[in-house]
Amino acid sequence: MPAGETTAAAIGKSVQIRGEVKGSEDLVVDGLVEGTITLTESRLTIGPNAKVEANVAARDVVVHGILRGDIQATGRVELRAGANHTGDIRSSRLSIEENAVFSGKVDLVQGTVNGASPTPVKEPGALFEASN
Repeated sequence: MPAGETTAAAIGKSVQIRGEVKGSEDLVVDGLVEGTITLTESRLTIGPNAKVEANVAARDVVVHGILRGDIQATGRVELRAGANHTGDIRSSRLSIEENAVFSGKVDLVQGTVNGASPTPVKEPGALFEASN
């Protein structure tokens, strides 16, 4: 492995976890997780075989499998083709591929400034709202 390159920790498809998962490195989940997942400075990947029933908080979240719970990301959320997510999303960027299923609310926010809370994006078209 080249210097500076790291691999993500993994929860295999036969592994079941019920409770709280916390960490400071990237994580790939391909098994069953029920509870909460907190990776504030890292990337969480929900693999294609994963069944996750948890609220998640991470820098970036990529969903390929099933996720039931809210997502809070300081960076980007990606719902890839085949993903099935039920829950609310709060992040600064969102990508939803064709053939991904999503049910919930979206709150796109700008990044934090000097430790202040994120503020909602005010740019036209940035929020998913119907207009009359």
